[in-house]
Amino acid sequence: MREATRTILEHTGFEVLPAADTRDALKVYEECNHGIDLVLTDMVLPGGTGQQLGQELRQRSPEIVVLVTSGYSEQDEMEAPEARTYFLAKPYSKRTLVEKIEKILAAVPLGRAATQAT
Repeated sequence: MREATRTILEHTGFEVLPAADTRDALKVYEECNHGIDLVLTDMVLPGGTGQQLGQELRQRSPEIVVLVTSGYSEQDEMEAPEARTYFLAKPYSKRTLVEKIEKILAAVPLGRAATQAT
């Protein structure tokens, strides 16, 4: 799933920095000197949850945007734009994914990478 999502996003023009788990995502973020606009993550990750990852990243950079995906529809309530946390229910189409990311990033300065932990 991670590779398919990476391909979709790269073909759309996004720079993608994949991460296998929570620890890897934090490492990638640090290596990029906090230069990532959006983190796309699944709710369930090896080593934690997407929500925990977002909280850890926000401790480093409060401006980071986190897009959490999940197959559990009750997670829909976790979307909190004021906290820069967004939700995308699975399954989603290529178009829905790209439109969601573009809509979120419309309010964020561009020119940095997106990272993905799924």
